[in-house]
Amino acid sequence: MALIVLTSASGSPGVTTTALGLALTWRRPVLLVEADPTGGSALLAGYFRGQTSPAQSLIDLAFAHRAGGLAEAIPWVAMQVPDTNVTMIAGTTAHGQARSLESLWEPLAATLKSLDAMGQDVIVDAGRLGLVGAPEPLMYAADLCLLVTRTDLVALAGARSWAQSVREGFEQQGGSSAVALLTVGAGRPYQAKEVSKVLELPVLASLAWDTDSATVFSHGGTAPRGFDRSPLSRSLRSTQDGVLSQISRTTKQLSSTTEASPALGEVRAGWKRRAGRTA
Repeated sequence: MALIVLTSASGSPGVTTTALGLALTWRRPVLLVEADPTGGSALLAGYFRGQTSPAQSLIDLAFAHRAGGLAEAIPWVAMQVPDTNVTMIAGTTAHGQARSLESLWEPLAATLKSLDAMGQDVIVDAGRLGLVGAPEPLMYAADLCLLVTRTDLVALAGARSWAQSVREGFEQQGGSSAVALLTVGAGRPYQAKEVSKVLELPVLASLAWDTDSATVFSHGGTAPRGFDRSPLSRSLRSTQDGVLSQISRTTKQLSSTTEASPALGEVRAGWKRRAGRTA
């Protein structure tokens, strides 16, 4: 269905927690890509509590790309999140690897978009804007890019100039409807209308301020009673509805002319070989 990229401008509004929460509540098979150039996988240290160490990570895709085998490598680099329909590509282990990824982002964007034809969506945690090695080509190739922000004055002040840059970038690419805001903690203290006015971008959805539930995703905490009905879980499902509706509106006119990427066959073959070896 889609390539969805989440990013932030300043502070720590919860991009990684949000990306993981969306992936784990997603209704279709989904690939979660940890593309934050900061280094040191927050997912492996947080949600997996340091107890999972995949053999490969994003840097291995960079090596595969240099060898001409990017599309085929994706199924091998991705790890299955137990008891879910989520596969994940872990991020780099150190910030010094960020420059090695700069040549990867553009071809990776094209390859990830081809997964739609396999019935698989992709959610990307792009980390914070402006860092060395930031995955901007993934952002601008996305069916939807969400700028994640809290709603307090400090967060909005930090996000304002970046929101303008991102908006202008999408306008230059002819995809101004492919970028929106995702707020965390609506009404703390500002509401969506006020946030949208300040940042000059539409607010697609708002996640509930629910620290007990967020800890499940951010630190692998024990799910509290009624977790599936918690404010955060409900708002994640509502956000998914908003994401899919927005993408449907912006891509409907292109659906009849979209052609499958040449990389699709290589990705599909890779998944089949992986399934055969792990069966």
